[in-house]
Amino acid sequence: MILIKSPSQIEKMRAAGRVLALLLDELEAMIAPGISTHELDVFADSFIRKHGGRAAFKGYTVPGLPPFPAAICTSVNDGIVHGIPSRKTILAEGDIIGVDVGIELDGLYSDTARTYKVGQVSEAASKLLDVTDQALYLGINAARAGNRVGDISHAIESFVRASGYYCADDLTGHGVGLALHEDPMVPNVGMPGRGPRLKEGMTIAIEPMVNIGTNRVIEKGWEFFTADQSLSAHFEHSILITANEAEILSCAGGI
Repeated sequence: MILIKSPSQIEKMRAAGRVLALLLDELEAMIAPGISTHELDVFADSFIRKHGGRAAFKGYTVPGLPPFPAAICTSVNDGIVHGIPSRKTILAEGDIIGVDVGIELDGLYSDTARTYKVGQVSEAASKLLDVTDQALYLGINAARAGNRVGDISHAIESFVRASGYYCADDLTGHGVGLALHEDPMVPNVGMPGRGPRLKEGMTIAIEPMVNIGTNRVIEKGWEFFTADQSLSAHFEHSILITANEAEILSCAGGI
């Protein structure tokens, strides 16, 4: 069931999203060659708690897997999503790292992701990040009342394909708010005019996951990797559907 959020619930989501945006900015200042993904996770968990929230990913369960052990997902290079932070994963010059994070604050959830450069990266890596970020905002632009979920999917997929890249198979965005994952699913591939109709007050997370070399993925427990070991990038925002332009909830200004 797709849930319409009340004004008070939306305001709580804005507050949750602001914490995540500030956290991602803090992590950007920390990410450098030599730091471990475990250190990033420890900082993120502490940051969320200091701001009155709970790390929504920590302890999250799905059938067949142990509870997720960390506050953030850290996916390096060919990692697409759901990477588990580790003391053994030390970032190196030229890496890219996707950080995905969710929060529960005052009973409401927000979810966001950003992919970072570690030092100086290759031109190919830099272009991948630019394309994935642009795809996110094209999806957000298509997310307005009266349109359908497929309009978001098509906006993302058509741009990614025209740029020579691939959307990762079977990995999607989703509704968010009263739970971390709600209806509807928001695929990154699809046809315009298809899927559930978007209505004012809906809150969804749009999250293109884009690979350089293939749409195929390899699943290893929680973690997803590109099947050909090519680079992958991931950007995400939680947004509010309105009659006009969508409102980005997971940003520092709440605008």
